[in-house]
Amino acid sequence: MVRERMAEPGSETARTQRIYDRTAGRYDRQIGFFERVLFEGGREWVCSRAEGDTLEIAFGTARNLPFYGAGVHLTGVELSPEMVVVAHERQHELGREADLRVGDAQSLEFDDGSFDTVVSTLTLCTIPDPARAVAEAFRVLRPGGRFVLLEHVRSPVGPVRGVQRVLNPLTVRFEADHLLRDPLEYLRAVGFEIDELERSKWGIVARIAAVKPG
Repeated sequence: MVRERMAEPGSETARTQRIYDRTAGRYDRQIGFFERVLFEGGREWVCSRAEGDTLEIAFGTARNLPFYGAGVHLTGVELSPEMVVVAHERQHELGREADLRVGDAQSLEFDDGSFDTVVSTLTLCTIPDPARAVAEAFRVLRPGGRFVLLEHVRSPVGPVRGVQRVLNPLTVRFEADHLLRDPLEYLRAVGFEIDELERSKWGIVARIAAVKPG
């Protein structure tokens, strides 16, 4: 069983790790509700666009694992050791080969240009430094590679965004979940080109495919 600790004690990353270690056993139950209400079909959409050597950052309990195609060679990193334990159980049940390990999306231990695809589903909302994680994804992608994301984001609809602003301090404090982030800002800042963009649910949900220029 995986028990390694990745984060520096006292850091925001360590706090996030503790939160997800505590919730690992009930995470599938909790996220299942939101997937039905907000994110239905999102995991399938993302995984259908993965090909070749694929890295999934912050894979959680490996809920994406059933949706990858047979041609995908999957590596995954997840900050919470307890989430990795649950992910390994799912992997064993599915009989799916993948290298799922403890790791920090903000500091990837892979060489430049190692992957054809990087996948992120509902992760940039909780990673303490999402800009750094996106920069790391850009670094480890090969030229022409794709970064494919499903995320909940800051709504462009004023009243909805207002509700998000009210809730954000609570979700950040108790769940390390940021409601007001927009991944497009980080993607464009490091040089990704947006290939596909779909918004739904009053702009709260975004499906994004971005390309590292070749």
